[in-house]
Amino acid sequence: MYNPLAQSAQEKIASSSLANTCIYPASVCQVEDTLIFLVNQNYKKLLVLLSPTDGVSKKFTGTIEEKGDDFITTCPLTTENADALRALLPFTAPVAFGRQAFSIGLGDRLGRASVGHLRILKEAFPMVKPVLAQQSMRELVLTNRTYQDVLDSATWAVFQEGWRGGFGADGDHLKNLEDILDALKLGYSMITLDCSDEIENSINLLSQEELIESYEAFSQDQRNAWEAEYLGTPIKLGEKNLPFDRLELAKNVLIYGKAIDHVKKIYQEAIIPCKRAIDFELSIDETPTPTTPQAHYFVTNELKKQNVDLTSVAPRFCGEFQKGIDYIGDISQFEKEFTLHAAIADHFGYRLSIHSGSDKFSVFPIIGKETNGRVHVKTAGTNWLEALRLVAKKSPELLQEMYTYALENFDEARKLYHVTTDLSLLPTPGNLSPEELEKLLVENDTRQVLHITYGILLNAKNPEGSFLFKDRFFDLLDREEDAYADILKSHFHNHLAPLTKK
Repeated sequence: MYNPLAQSAQEKIASSSLANTCIYPASVCQVEDTLIFLVNQNYKKLLVLLSPTDGVSKKFTGTIEEKGDDFITTCPLTTENADALRALLPFTAPVAFGRQAFSIGLGDRLGRASVGHLRILKEAFPMVKPVLAQQSMRELVLTNRTYQDVLDSATWAVFQEGWRGGFGADGDHLKNLEDILDALKLGYSMITLDCSDEIENSINLLSQEELIESYEAFSQDQRNAWEAEYLGTPIKLGEKNLPFDRLELAKNVLIYGKAIDHVKKIYQEAIIPCKRAIDFELSIDETPTPTTPQAHYFVTNELKKQNVDLTSVAPRFCGEFQKGIDYIGDISQFEKEFTLHAAIADHFGYRLSIHSGSDKFSVFPIIGKETNGRVHVKTAGTNWLEALRLVAKKSPELLQEMYTYALENFDEARKLYHVTTDLSLLPTPGNLSPEELEKLLVENDTRQVLHITYGILLNAKNPEGSFLFKDRFFDLLDREEDAYADILKSHFHNHLAPLTKK
């Protein structure tokens, strides 16, 4: 699309040190008498301010060049300059989306994928709200990144693509108060509280007699209150009924009691004092067994009674939501239970959140239909796999090397992830054909091997201390920015089309 401001800027820098740069047209905007835009110079991005005065440019750190009647300020993409940009252009800072939005967590582990994400949203799904900055502590460690870096990468992508629809920043799967406060201090607009350490999964191992005995350790008054609320008449959820029995109630009290107290503490000590809109998500999905609709209702109802305002809740659904592959399980059973989970979310007014939502194509239509456009779907590692698809096309020898190394280190990587990979089905590394390399990114078992070894591959070094793959990998992504964006556009169109179909 033609942008007269971009044309003007290109003409004015033509005789400067930026003569051989390419302006990102969508980035060009005007503040007072200053044009602000992003350029690419030999695959390195720079922020440029062009003005007859140096007023606005004083907010940024860079080098100033005088050309005719203009000051040209060239700035590196540092945190200081990202902070200045967020202050000057509010659309480049994260915002909370609230309880009514359809949002997608895009988990750009590499700091290179947000461009493709934004392009597909602009072209086909402008109603979908992107959470661009989304990293867990585990992902930060494995990629050697920080929450600041993740946020800054999102800001620069939003500016580059001229995205004005708002974006979120999620402190994902955080467990403790310190990490949550750190994310909020940086300006993160969403916190996903992972309660897995507070959920007493061992209760599932008790006999009925042991379970009831533990439950009856609570005071009679407390048990009477619970039983009056949950037992007897089934709970009405619109047109659906949710029955409880005493055993189910006792189990939920014992499994989730500590977690409920933890959520309340975090809410009171972090979310409320923040004094700005925060999307507060409860994650109860990191458990070995599915979250029953009764458990889902019990937890959120108890939190509501304690005035904890949840934006979204992530139960552990039946079946398998493994990384980077489609849903594994009985789809009819999933639909039956999901409709109840959706009814519970509607009852309390928050959104369901679907974790490990990458590539769950077989259940996307169900999720879209039952949530009616009020849902959060989290993806992450699929961006890495699509980057490897680019590597397969542009540098097959690099993917050959990475696949070999991934197989050699798979046992170490799987300590951190639940996967059901069958190694006997994997092709032997070596001189794989282009077709065989492409197939690595299609078959479930090879996708999982490459998916969960991302941290090992990005950190691998030779005896001299140089990276084995990282530098070549990122050099390729930077050289082929548009090609990578096109691959992501296609992939995420396949995600969003069934989720948004009426």
